[in-house]
Amino acid sequence: MQDEYLSIRKPSVGDLKDRGSRFIAFAFPVKNEKEIEEALAKIRSRHAKARHHCYAWRLGAGSNAYRSNDDGEPSGTAGRPILAQIDKASLSDILVVVVRYFGGTLLGRGGLVRAYGGAAAIAIEEADVYKVYVEEEVELICNYAVLNEVLALVKHGPWQLRNEEYGDDEVRFRLSMRQRLVEEMKEKVKDLKGVRITVKELQ
Repeated sequence: MQDEYLSIRKPSVGDLKDRGSRFIAFAFPVKNEKEIEEALAKIRSRHAKARHHCYAWRLGAGSNAYRSNDDGEPSGTAGRPILAQIDKASLSDILVVVVRYFGGTLLGRGGLVRAYGGAAAIAIEEADVYKVYVEEEVELICNYAVLNEVLALVKHGPWQLRNEEYGDDEVRFRLSMRQRLVEEMKEKVKDLKGVRITVKELQ
């Protein structure tokens, strides 16, 4: 189970010129497709006079959600080279947009691939890269008969105790932890009677 990946903390910019055309790359940290659309809308508005707004993005651990777009450039000459730079840096939760101001000279397929990929690479090189851990929220419910055993577990493990509620018949603990630790938690309480665990992805 992959529960960690690399991303960027804040937006960064890369700028490349080739035979009169200017390629400006913008890298954004994003968490979902809504944030992607919002970032794209800002760039398109801010650079309305640019000939093309090409982009690529990846989301989440495992990087299975991704897309690239050539925005009118010959197929495979813009979006894919941008995505290739994202993959080369092993990044996710990232959008890279490259806007092109046409300088009057055609660059050919190879030239476009180098220019779009090169601009994206500069923006990524300028980014503040950090490691992201996928966390989940665990609610552990127990009766008072096993409270001491459960308290020893939740207060001394590699997880964060966020809340505890003491009711008439049971106690509820809410914890956050790395995804890979959830099975460890389940294994530790499996022999305790009167213990229930529910898991959901941490938002």
